[in-house]
Amino acid sequence: MASADGTQADLILKVATQLFAALGYDGTSTRQIADAAGLNIATVNYHVGGKRELYLAVMARAHLAEKAALDAALARLPGDDPVAAIHRLIDDYLGFCVDNPEVPALWMHRWLSDARDITELEREYVQPLVTAVGAALRPTVESGLIDEQADLEYTMWTVIWSVHGFAKGGVLDSDGRRRAAGDRAALRRFRAHLHLSTHRALGLPGDPP
Repeated sequence: MASADGTQADLILKVATQLFAALGYDGTSTRQIADAAGLNIATVNYHVGGKRELYLAVMARAHLAEKAALDAALARLPGDDPVAAIHRLIDDYLGFCVDNPEVPALWMHRWLSDARDITELEREYVQPLVTAVGAALRPTVESGLIDEQADLEYTMWTVIWSVHGFAKGGVLDSDGRRRAAGDRAALRRFRAHLHLSTHRALGLPGDPP
């Protein structure tokens, strides 16, 4: 019975993640989640509680996935090449968001004031990750490789905003068709642009990889 309960809970979280990512917290109802999972509301409430509890569970799961990816990325940074470390982080972050588009979608809804009554998530989840990246890049700052007029914090946020936007919405081609992460040519072009713009924003020496 526990196994069946676990399977239903996982299904509910999966469906809820998809709906919250597509419609936002405010645009999603418990009824929609239950219907999409093929369950009744009572079963959803039994496994995960109400809509708020379900949203918190979804965001917690998304955070754990992102944190695990970041921890792995930081662990394999080249310690002897600060410039390469910056570009490696860009690639790893872009790769995570492309492989897990629901995560940037969830956060982008919050940027648009979705679930505005749930205020603790940025402080609890986002800020520690940004702080960890800043700490990892401190040797680059201390080495003097970054232009003294560059703003590392805002450059980091520019990467976050850009990657989220591309992973969620892509870009329009000359024919007005949307090209997103699933389009390999668009992804390669975006990656190259992101490396070049970050390299220039920080005034790093040499050419970006």
